Amino acid sequence: MTTYDLLGIGVGPFNLSLAALADPLEDVSTLFLEEKPEFSWHPGLLIDGTTLQVPFLADPVTLADPTSQWSFLAYLAEHERLYPFYFAENFHISRREYDHYCRWVSEELPSCRFGQRVTAVHWDADGEVFRVEAQDVHTDRCETFAARNVVLGVGTEPVVPAPLRGLPDKEVFHSSSYLDNAESLHEAGDITVLGSGQSGAEVFLDLLRSPHAPGQTLRWLTRSRAFAPMEYSKLGLEHFTPDYTRYFRSLPQHTRDSVLAGQGQLYKASSAGTLAAIHDVLYERGVGGRDPDVTMMPNVAVTQAHRGDDAIELTCHHTEQDREFTVHTQRLVLATGYAARRPSCLDPLTDVVCWDSSGRYRVSDDYRVALDDAVTGGLYVQNAEMHTHGVGAPDLGLGAHRASVILNAVTGRDAYPLARRGAFTTFGLD
Repeated sequence: MTTYDLLGIGVGPFNLSLAALADPLEDVSTLFLEEKPEFSWHPGLLIDGTTLQVPFLADPVTLADPTSQWSFLAYLAEHERLYPFYFAENFHISRREYDHYCRWVSEELPSCRFGQRVTAVHWDADGEVFRVEAQDVHTDRCETFAARNVVLGVGTEPVVPAPLRGLPDKEVFHSSSYLDNAESLHEAGDITVLGSGQSGAEVFLDLLRSPHAPGQTLRWLTRSRAFAPMEYSKLGLEHFTPDYTRYFRSLPQHTRDSVLAGQGQLYKASSAGTLAAIHDVLYERGVGGRDPDVTMMPNVAVTQAHRGDDAIELTCHHTEQDREFTVHTQRLVLATGYAARRPSCLDPLTDVVCWDSSGRYRVSDDYRVALDDAVTGGLYVQNAEMHTHGVGAPDLGLGAHRASVILNAVTGRDAYPLARRGAFTTFGLD
């Protein structure tokens, strides 16, 4: 049995970054397993006209190795799109093209295997390796792989608030499956979008622009105090640099938790461009004194919900006025975000993982999870360490940097030299 230096569980953008940057390293053997049949990045939200919120330079490799054969520019050259991209002058590429680009990389990399469901990860003390059990989703054939290091890149999962669970799937669904349900939405007489992050804004804008039933009512509710844009100033973006990550790491955990609680505007809100586009559509709808027939209300928390005779009935609380009211709607789109999950395949390692007081991974500077001293192998995480590394954890712009740090740790050398400074801001004292 081959023993891999590094085995990745999940092939999303972050483990894809690790696979691509590891590809030219002759002293590192890697394997990446993904349950899906092919690379797929938020397929339910690949809405026409939507773009990444980061520049195309935030691809899986460029910010670590601009000469990589797996860069976005290399993809454009391979698909004869360099000149069209050059003339388009788009710093922020479409989500659809980013998904196609990542799929191209994943199909070209021999280390990426799809249709493989990882069912369990064990520590083999005798062999000093992790034993990773996987099942082929098509044939049910099981196979075990050995690896000195394992990297979790399983991503996040949609969050459905407790009051909204158990409602009919065809009438109440998360925005992650928006395109799968778009047809039923266009036929509904009353639609409510809940949540004012980027996904909520994009869904609301698409519904505004799409053909709809005569007299359709469209509603946008959020707990936030305003439909305000995400912080996107040049200095504000320096929170998504290795410099800020190093600073955040220097803080005690209780301070980190407190800081994160106040940084929602850095990563949870919607873009100013999307909000401006919504306003433009509403302005055009109002020409000639017409009623746009749209309700947009902040400061609203949904406290209860149930299926009535002909609609979903929502009990809502206006937080600033401290008043309750009821909303009846035929369709409810939940743009209520995502959360990191602990995969069940890690259950055999539960007793050897060193959890913090809140049941989270304890993660070191190099993204390695703290394990019992008897375990000599390395368990690393990608996008499950916001509580230890800050708001940049889910940001695509730091993906190549994190992958570089992990590869340097695994190889014991500077496989990818890290920049000493990337921000003008001095976040704290040395």
